[in-house]
Amino acid sequence: MAAAARIDIDTVPNASAEQRFVIHGVSWEQYETIREVLDQPGLRMTYLEGALELMSPGRQHEDSKKTIARLVEAYALERGIPLNGYGSTTFRRRAKERGVEPDECYMVGVSVDSDDQTTPPHIALEVAITSGGVDKLAVYSGLEVPEVWFWDGQRFRLYRLEGGSYVSTFASVYLPDLDLNLVASFVGAKDQTAAVRAYLELLRKAPTV
Repeated sequence: MAAAARIDIDTVPNASAEQRFVIHGVSWEQYETIREVLDQPGLRMTYLEGALELMSPGRQHEDSKKTIARLVEAYALERGIPLNGYGSTTFRRRAKERGVEPDECYMVGVSVDSDDQTTPPHIALEVAITSGGVDKLAVYSGLEVPEVWFWDGQRFRLYRLEGGSYVSTFASVYLPDLDLNLVASFVGAKDQTAAVRAYLELLRKAPTV
């Protein structure tokens, strides 16, 4: 008889924070079934070799994600960079036993078919305000995502895929002139629109390369 799945639960005491549930011993077929049954807004799933994380993002998480996305997209538009966003699209690869829904993801200079769940984005963004759960870098390395950005509530941490593993980096390969320290200074703003406007004013004053 197969061993019963083990459930680890990370609970957070207030509704504005993330809530994570990790289930171990989940087969790929079970993961796909759960994905179909529980496919709904506000629930993110990450699968890594039998471990399935269910995450319900809180308001702070979603506010940070959306503010970062608006700032990055404003930067690309202002600088004339062809940036295609795919939000929290599910990317999965059965052979690698990996599946993930990034908070945001982008392709730079190219686009992909809307039904494509195997071609990785150039950039994946993860808002990681609380710790714990499945190792996201291990998931992304198996999916061969070239670049992963983490926002921890105060700063960005960037990782670039080299030889099958990630190395820490200070700048994006795809958006090398994007000042993420400047972007970070606007992420906590209460008014997203005012933050984007102020950010654009600074961009327009800055010399372009």
